Amino acid sequence: MPGRGVRAQHRDPGARLVTAPAGRPAPEAWPGVYPAWSRQAMAGGYRWHYLDNLDSLGGAEPRGTLLCVHGNPTWSYLWRSVLAAGAAAGWRVVAVDQLEMGYSERTGLTHRLADRVRELGELTDVLGLSGPAWDGRPVVTVGHDWGGVVSLGWAVDHPRELAAVALTNTAVHQAARTKVPYLLRLARSRRVHGPGTQATPAFLEVTLALAHPALAPEVKAAYRAPYRSAAARAGIAAFVEDIPVDATHPSHAELERIAAGVRGLDVPTLIMWGPRDPVFYERYLRDLLERLPHADVHRFEGAGHLVVEDADVAGTLVRWLDRRGVGRPAAPAERAERMAGAPDVPAAGTEPGARPALAVAEYRPLYAALEEQADSPAAAVVALSAAGRSELSWSELAARVRHLALGLADAGVRPGQRVSLLVPPGVDLTTALFACLRLGAVVVLADAGLGLKGLTRAVRGAAPDHIIGIEKALVAGRLLGWPGRKFVAVPSGHDVGYTPPRTAHTRRRTFRIFGSVRELLARGAVLDGAGGHLPPEPDPDADAAILFTSGSTGPAKGVVYTHRRLAGMRDVVAATYGLSPERSFVAGFAPFALLGTATGATSATPDMDVASPGTLTAAALGDAAAAIDAYAVFASPSALANVVRTADGLSPAQREALGGVRLFLSAGAPISSARLAQARTVMPNAEPHTPYGMTEVLPLTDVSLEQVEAAESDARAGAVTGAGGGSCVGTPVAGAHIRVVPLDDMGEATGRPTDEPGITGEVLVTAPHLKDRYDRLWATQDASATWPGWHRTGDVGHLDAAGRLWIEGRLSHVIVTPDGVVTPVQLENDVLNLPAVRRAAVVGVGPVGAQQVVVVVETDPDVDPGARHRPALAPEGLARAVRAVAAVPVAAVLRVPEVPTDVRHNSKVERARIAAWAARFLAGLRAGRP
Repeated sequence: MPGRGVRAQHRDPGARLVTAPAGRPAPEAWPGVYPAWSRQAMAGGYRWHYLDNLDSLGGAEPRGTLLCVHGNPTWSYLWRSVLAAGAAAGWRVVAVDQLEMGYSERTGLTHRLADRVRELGELTDVLGLSGPAWDGRPVVTVGHDWGGVVSLGWAVDHPRELAAVALTNTAVHQAARTKVPYLLRLARSRRVHGPGTQATPAFLEVTLALAHPALAPEVKAAYRAPYRSAAARAGIAAFVEDIPVDATHPSHAELERIAAGVRGLDVPTLIMWGPRDPVFYERYLRDLLERLPHADVHRFEGAGHLVVEDADVAGTLVRWLDRRGVGRPAAPAERAERMAGAPDVPAAGTEPGARPALAVAEYRPLYAALEEQADSPAAAVVALSAAGRSELSWSELAARVRHLALGLADAGVRPGQRVSLLVPPGVDLTTALFACLRLGAVVVLADAGLGLKGLTRAVRGAAPDHIIGIEKALVAGRLLGWPGRKFVAVPSGHDVGYTPPRTAHTRRRTFRIFGSVRELLARGAVLDGAGGHLPPEPDPDADAAILFTSGSTGPAKGVVYTHRRLAGMRDVVAATYGLSPERSFVAGFAPFALLGTATGATSATPDMDVASPGTLTAAALGDAAAAIDAYAVFASPSALANVVRTADGLSPAQREALGGVRLFLSAGAPISSARLAQARTVMPNAEPHTPYGMTEVLPLTDVSLEQVEAAESDARAGAVTGAGGGSCVGTPVAGAHIRVVPLDDMGEATGRPTDEPGITGEVLVTAPHLKDRYDRLWATQDASATWPGWHRTGDVGHLDAAGRLWIEGRLSHVIVTPDGVVTPVQLENDVLNLPAVRRAAVVGVGPVGAQQVVVVVETDPDVDPGARHRPALAPEGLARAVRAVAAVPVAAVLRVPEVPTDVRHNSKVERARIAAWAARFLAGLRAGRP
């Protein structure tokens, strides 16, 4: 086959041929490895060591073989979890020690990349995985580090045997004029190479230190075992030296051959990546995806170079193989169990409490309202800030969007490419969003509320081709290595460059800024005047946007929407809340600003820090309402809470403007009826509503204050089944459907989906405007879509007999006590009704099944003189009041200066973080603040 055997092995002139393995294999000392897995074979004249789980299959016919290849300086021990998971799933796993590595022979020869690919083929021929002795069982290559390149070389050369490819952190191409990663350059340097890779175990120790979390001592000992002497580490040094850093390197041609061959691999492919890798940067992942565009990807946030140690690579791999139908079929029982009870979508309007179905209309793209009102002089977008007021009419907005789209196209932005928008809500963000959508580019939206670390994760994860951002964002992007060509959005009143003008060129070069939005607009206007044309409108089912979640329940996830699903979101918002060109609104909650504009309604953005919704004041809200004679207000619970707190500062004109509001929504987190009622005192003529939804599907349900109060009254009277209480979030919006997956005794959602009233479980939903998928999170998407077409929300709740949904908390926050399962929201709501309490978190401390309920409260300084004191057990009176309203035994009540909330909405309490803190505090350890 092409490329096989093209290189001969080269004897190292200074090395002595060693024919014995590096010590005696001692599998009994390798945690996680069954001694029977350790095997040896002769291939190509050399003795190989490998791990093989065939005996663990109990004589059953394997579904196929996973051929696992390690990199440098690990060995086959790296794959022990895959060997175990593979055996449980019916897969034979063969994990080899490359020559000079692990317990394979120390030959004293130099093995170039082409040699290693050929040698692996010689071994698989002997083992019957390839060649004349091949038994017909499909082979899946699995590689890590430089073993990924070797495994890909084998895959390219064995198309007959190859069934699929799985890769972890690796690289298959080194671009010209691009330096190899710093750690590899350091290891290859003349002063470090010999001492660091062979004479001492430094290279090995640095690699082992890259694990997150740290490896157990016994696991480190197993990794070190075959490399105890300098002679045994010669292969480590040689492997580093064989990295093809440029076109003059002896292995460069083979690397190029493999890189080219990878483009022709049309088998199922899975890439599992640890983003915290200081060796294989994200650019290598992007290169792999360019060569393997059909690949499924899962990025394990928090994992690094040793991703196989850091994350559930093994479980993800065997699950992926089953989902993709790779290899001989497994027993049908697992698939049948997975699909058991798969819910059907009922006919529209047949569920209890169901709303009338939305009229099925022709697809209208999200930007259609701009084109339909392109001749209107009425205000479309108004933004208020300390710098003043900026405004665009519909005709100005339509022209601006067209000009920016033309300018972006002229600058090289193409349909399907990703464009990250790092611009605050307002005129510039609205323009950029609709311009990108019309162009067919995929918009990436991750707001500043994620914080710099979270924003970096999001941008790197989405890997945009271009970034449009304010200068502050682009400076951060340059320093933190965010990918994409950068265009600066300069606030109104500034020049195209920066002030003073003479620094513009220098700053652009320093921060690698390709151009500005103002320049793009000017260029687009010229092209429009010359009769320029935009590309055809994007396909309704093409990707349109990647919206990042709040990060309140773990690292923020990218949620992919198609144009059709985004349009569906707009339609359901318009139908549910009556938004139209005649009804303007104030957007204190960013998602509704963009959706509202898409309905043709005029929007105003108040003067506030969008990264901190709790900074919205009553006065700022009043000014925004006055600016557009607002019909509706959208805000988060924390924003509304601050509006209530600052209402005394309202001027008569501001009060009058807020008195004209007819509808306000609290969105972003559940809110109690008491808090909704407080907000109504500021907008006395408005009907309070609270939609329930998430980035994955927004909105899902809706409920008014009046309906919440009626539901709570029914629950108190026993007129509806109450289950675990919680917050009533209403009935499904038109087109949406809800089921519940019941909890078992350990608080896990393991039952069959049901719509039976009063059963607490994980909320399962479907709707026309449900996300398409998670971006580059294959395992997360798979777990969320146990039942195709439905989404597991991770929220816990129940339906009542009237078809209303009650949210009781997050699945991960369920408390399992000796007396049964406790959900937190109802108890938190009861505690929040106490006059001194501003925030509350109900958490479990102790092992699952024996957890104790702990209530952590933040009190109001105006009511409680000790509110700002350091964390402590709550005063006796407060603790007694909390226990009096609790329906379950409370082991402890703790008072803290501040209950931490999610960084984006400042509304959802971080129960997992608080639970860990409370456990340390109650154990008498130094706990600090939660």
